Amino acid sequence: MMGYPERVLVTKIGFDGHDRGSRVVAAYLRDAGMEVIYTPPWQEIAAVVNLALQEDVDVVGVSSLATDHLILPELVGALREAGLHHVRVIVGGIIPQNEQPELISAGVSAVFNPGATSQEIVETVRRLAQEARIAREAAEIA
Repeated sequence: MMGYPERVLVTKIGFDGHDRGSRVVAAYLRDAGMEVIYTPPWQEIAAVVNLALQEDVDVVGVSSLATDHLILPELVGALREAGLHHVRVIVGGIIPQNEQPELISAGVSAVFNPGATSQEIVETVRRLAQEARIAREAAEIA
């Protein structure tokens, strides 16, 4: 459908070292045929942006169990500053309901809470990857 598999960077930013959930989600995405670039925990925003550039990703997925989702607006801004306006950012983990609207308004495309199904995650990432590719093509034409 898109010519090549979706490319997804799965990472942990900040000081949160709990990576079981991100490893499980990375496996879901790989099993669905996506190319997954997985990082160990404790990544800095600049490193994530550099990887997104180098690996030409469509989606950056961040796992958060210990309030690291609060620095997602900074990640979205850094991706945009690097010219990656098309890349979609998603987050999964323990994200309080009252903090989710702020993340969405800052440019996060999807929030997955505990209990999200593998099918829901895969379908959403696939849709967002397609949106990212369409946005990239539109920017290249303009």
